Amino acid sequence: MTDYIERRSTHEAFACTWSRTLPAEASVAHVAVVPDACADVMWHRETGRVFVAGPDTRAHPTSVSPGWLVGVRFRPGRAPAGLGVPASFIRDERVDLDQLWPADRVRRLVDELGATTSVLAAEQVLASAVASGLTEWDPATPALLERVARGERVASVADALGWSERQLHRRSLAAFGYGPKVLQRVVRFDRAVKMARRGAGLASVANETGYADQAHLAREVRALAGVPMTALL
Repeated sequence: MTDYIERRSTHEAFACTWSRTLPAEASVAHVAVVPDACADVMWHRETGRVFVAGPDTRAHPTSVSPGWLVGVRFRPGRAPAGLGVPASFIRDERVDLDQLWPADRVRRLVDELGATTSVLAAEQVLASAVASGLTEWDPATPALLERVARGERVASVADALGWSERQLHRRSLAAFGYGPKVLQRVVRFDRAVKMARRGAGLASVANETGYADQAHLAREVRALAGVPMTALL
């Protein structure tokens, strides 16, 4: 059984830091990572690998090896400022960090992580390293995300931001890895899953998160997670 813990981050670029640990004597665990509009930087202590995941458009089957896996999760739209590439470059991908950052910077980070003696310390080292290289993000990103999350039509979002629909699509891809329509689906799905995990009934979840009905919610969960909501929970 894996032990997964999230810790809320106070940094404006990060949603959280997290760890997933598996005892050395355990077998490899299999989990499905579902879309949440975020990207993560991760370090696996036993292999020394530092890599980047997401943002995903579908469930990503993942094998978790024994040991420590620690991560830093970017808030939606913030990954390009920390990784130096458009979010669309890493969409549905798992990429070694030295493909995005200079190799000597990654080597220093691996050395610092290898010297840590606790999961919490490793999370702090990883978060500090990612934060130290942050550049400015697109200032329109929060407004774009807010309007899309409210379910506004693409044309209305573009008009409100003073862009053409083509420009909106391009900037949404760069910031989030998705065009606005896919971003809207993923954000709505993520809200629905979080609400269901807090114990809300599925009919209420569908109504509160903007689905036409519970059947619509069920179809979207299967499309994005690959399993029904009950199995996902």
